[in-house]
Amino acid sequence: MFGYGPRESAIQFQSSDRETPVTPTISPQESDKLQAFLQKKLNPGIVVQRRQRADECAEIYLGQECLGVVSKIVDEGETSFSFEITILDIDLEEV
Repeated sequence: MFGYGPRESAIQFQSSDRETPVTPTISPQESDKLQAFLQKKLNPGIVVQRRQRADECAEIYLGQECLGVVSKIVDEGETSFSFEITILDIDLEEV
């Protein structure tokens, strides 16, 4: 393989006839709003932590455990947030 990460491979295959989606930084204000939203909808103990690098997503924590990441997507003038949770098969054995 060529060693492309998810972001590089996604950009590589985008169509040139439409506007390329942008993944901008999640601002502190957006992070606070996301945290309030996720606490209301899922669990009051959820915490959103922005990452150090400006081009990365934020991490979602419940206690000490990282549940997943949230990314900001701006495409054709519309902004959305994508929350991705990865569950390992060994984590399911605990249930």
